[in-house]
Amino acid sequence: MNAHEALTWVVAQAPAPPADPGGQGEDFGKSSPVGLLLLVVFAIAVAFLIRSMTKHLKKLPVSFDEQRAAAAAPARVQRAEAAAKTRAEADATGDADPDAADAEAKGGGTATR
Repeated sequence: MNAHEALTWVVAQAPAPPADPGGQGEDFGKSSPVGLLLLVVFAIAVAFLIRSMTKHLKKLPVSFDEQRAAAAAPARVQRAEAAAKTRAEADATGDADPDAADAEAKGGGTATR
């Protein structure tokens, strides 16, 4: 064996593996049941969050234009707004019976007890 062959043999050898191969020990890549449990819990939490967000988004008006919103409002909302308006007018004029104003706003005429 001459010097050239010896040098080629030394350079061509694979390096010895390090003592710690970059955190890839014996358990690298293995999962535990705790990890699976956490993933399932997170998936359930996300499902509930999506459900809640969908409910809240359904409550939003189609348009934020006041005239269109008033036209699209349900009748009970319009009745409640009318009752609040008549109650405010009754308070401003000094009306003694605000229940009569509420009944009148609902379309019932006079209030009876």
